[in-house]
Amino acid sequence: MTFDLAIIGAGPAGLSMVRALADSGLRIALIEQQSASALADPPFDGREIALSLRTLRLLRESGVFDHIPADQVFPLQNAVVRNGNDPHPMRVSPLRGKSALGALVPNQQIRRAVWAAVQGQTGLTLFDSNRVGAIHTDADGVSIELLPVAALTPPGQPTPPQPDLAPVSIRARLLIAADSRFSETRRKLGIGADAHDFGKTMLVCRMRHEVPHQHTAWEWFGVGQTLALLPLSEHLSSVVLTLPPHAMQALLELPDAEFERDITQRYQGRLGTMTRAGSRHTYPLVGVYAQRFVAPRAALIGDAAVGMHPVTAHGFNFGLHGVDLLAREILAATRAGTDIAAPERLQRFEAAHRRATRPLYLATQAIATLYTDDRGPARLVRRLVLDASSRIGPLRLAIATALSEEGLSLRGLLPRLG
Repeated sequence: MTFDLAIIGAGPAGLSMVRALADSGLRIALIEQQSASALADPPFDGREIALSLRTLRLLRESGVFDHIPADQVFPLQNAVVRNGNDPHPMRVSPLRGKSALGALVPNQQIRRAVWAAVQGQTGLTLFDSNRVGAIHTDADGVSIELLPVAALTPPGQPTPPQPDLAPVSIRARLLIAADSRFSETRRKLGIGADAHDFGKTMLVCRMRHEVPHQHTAWEWFGVGQTLALLPLSEHLSSVVLTLPPHAMQALLELPDAEFERDITQRYQGRLGTMTRAGSRHTYPLVGVYAQRFVAPRAALIGDAAVGMHPVTAHGFNFGLHGVDLLAREILAATRAGTDIAAPERLQRFEAAHRRATRPLYLATQAIATLYTDDRGPARLVRRLVLDASSRIGPLRLAIATALSEEGLSLRGLLPRLG
């Protein structure tokens, strides 16, 4: 039960890390609370993931993209940002020589694709239906206690004898946490996180509409609500609505006909009559940024490292960026015959990932705060910001580049901005 790596969490980030290390000769333990059958057939969760051009390239290079059905990839050609009823929205178009800003793919399809891509991968051992218990780190590696999920009982109740479900312990040279923005592994490693609860709830639901969307995404900051539109097929979109929890609960309790009228009115009839084409799903809006991305013989990737507010659509893009950076360090160490968990390699990964994510994380927090503040001064400031963004060509170029080509940070754009 000794491995080179132990990856905690078989979500898109954890599975992408497994795939990034294919053919490396490394022995990988993948630990996940869900069963293998649940991983193979994840339910539809309403979320459509915006993939930058860079992320699409990485998915193609890893072979993951081959497992996504062509009719589940929707081009994202343009974006519009509206401030209330201001008649002059900011418009973002693809960079010169590009036909789109990126693409939208259902989260369910991404999860299926990365799962399919790692099937049969040499050196991979799956510990499904297991939860991580104690973690102990020493100079040579990490010891991880695995608790079968069936053995868990509610707090305060005695655990019945289950000899066939006894905890097991495994060893690894490097531990990688990829178990969500609320990562228990991160906490067990002693790594804190700065969390920001926006106090809002996000609804996602597919809707059909009379007027075509022209493959244009919307971000619409209104009074008391934020609306987004993610274009799928020509008359089908995912609507994204952010409201205070009490207002969201009232909306969720509406029957279908009233719900459809309500959504149509919120979009001011710009897409004609809108009818529900999928299930309704809600999520709390919480942003998380880990205070450190590494610990002795451990690293964080995915939402365990950076859990983004969805307003700038960088969540999975950041996750795959972290996977790419860390995988490069691990593979370089493997080729050189050196320690894959050497402090200098982990620190290099952390520094690069922090440089790429920290500026946009802070900018996203500021944008989300400013554009959900309904007070008069804030509404004036955001109108001025959008007006300036529309008029200043280099700034609009910077936004398009951050959304599509780089998909990460504005560092590379500073020379262009002068």
